[in-house]
Amino acid sequence: MDATAHKTVAALPVALFGSVMGLAGLSLAWRAAHVQLGAPAWIGAGLGWLTLAVFIMVSAAYATKIATAFDAVRAEFQHPVAGNMFGTALISIMLLPMLLADFSLPLARAVWAVGAAGMTAFAWLAVSRWMKGEQQVEHATPAWIVPVVGMLDVPLAVPSLHWQGLQEVMLFALAVGLFFAMPLMTLIFSRLIFQKPMPAPQRPSLMIMLAPFAVGFSSYAITMQRIDDFAQGLYMLMLFMLAVLLERLRSLPACSPFRVSWWAVSFPLAAAAGAALRYAAHAQSVFADAIAVLLLALASLVIAALFLRTLFGILRGELLALVG
Repeated sequence: MDATAHKTVAALPVALFGSVMGLAGLSLAWRAAHVQLGAPAWIGAGLGWLTLAVFIMVSAAYATKIATAFDAVRAEFQHPVAGNMFGTALISIMLLPMLLADFSLPLARAVWAVGAAGMTAFAWLAVSRWMKGEQQVEHATPAWIVPVVGMLDVPLAVPSLHWQGLQEVMLFALAVGLFFAMPLMTLIFSRLIFQKPMPAPQRPSLMIMLAPFAVGFSSYAITMQRIDDFAQGLYMLMLFMLAVLLERLRSLPACSPFRVSWWAVSFPLAAAAGAALRYAAHAQSVFADAIAVLLLALASLVIAALFLRTLFGILRGELLALVG
């Protein structure tokens, strides 16, 4: 490996797994659109295969980083902000079983078990690290949401696994995710209100603040097997937060050059589209369907733009600049 290639590999952020999360979430949203709205089935299926391919490529690239630049991996893991993004790899692993279940149920169950156990251990580690104290206020960014609110992703694949006896596991994950969402959102809002604005390259991570409501709604509905007033409240909060965050991010392309960190917006948008489709199936109204279609179109356009821009940058040899 030459010096340039080594430098590029060493710079690869673990947050690049956010691209897998976004593509997986979009694939699942289009599958739901096929059931709810009669959208073509091949779109969700094609996105599923693309997700698996991207996961393999990103995993291979990061495995190369572990093998050749372990000090960089250790530094990233110990970083008070970037270290939280290791949760994106575990969340990706928990989303894949919903794409694998149709091909191999035992494989899907095994992958989900690895992801769920890893996510639980990582959440414990993150909370333990925070409770040691001496955290810096400026480090309270949306990335802090990933380790523990990522627990909300644990129940999502369970219906696809046809695995009995997991209700307590789902309730545990739901409780941890929703409980820690409250203080974390308070800390992050406090940082945004009273501290200097986040640097432009970090602003895409603001969209992660949508995840507790979008994923929380779907996780709650799946775990409790109903959409009650609490679930509807989460959904309404999701719509409000989405409107706020889209307004904050609309000027991003003009103030910051493209980075792979922009993929942070992908999964929250895809999760919002999936939540809207789930809610539309419950509400059975034209208005709910219209919101679902609008969010699905928004997520599809944004993720397609991110994918094409990233691919274009790789083909032009700009990868080091994109991850910088």
